[in-house]
Amino acid sequence: MLKQKKIPMRMCVACRESKPKRELIRVVRNKEGEVSVDTTGKAQGRGAYLCPNVECLEKAFKIKALNRALDCVFTEEMLQEAKRVILRREIER
Repeated sequence: MLKQKKIPMRMCVACRESKPKRELIRVVRNKEGEVSVDTTGKAQGRGAYLCPNVECLEKAFKIKALNRALDCVFTEEMLQEAKRVILRREIER
């Protein structure tokens, strides 16, 4: 009998829904305080997860969920960068 592989689950900071880690987008703040979208899911630093849709991203920005999760100020520029990554991901599918 094959042992079933455990799928790591993470929670979206905006809608609070648990989903498999691979389906979500990770936003990470590194030691220098730089915030970026982690496309590999392996970048060093404090991470927060978002559903790969613009609605969840905008909700997270509005309720300052990313500010709390990453302990930083999530700016409009960072929001636009994350939006680009989400839209690029949708195009690739």
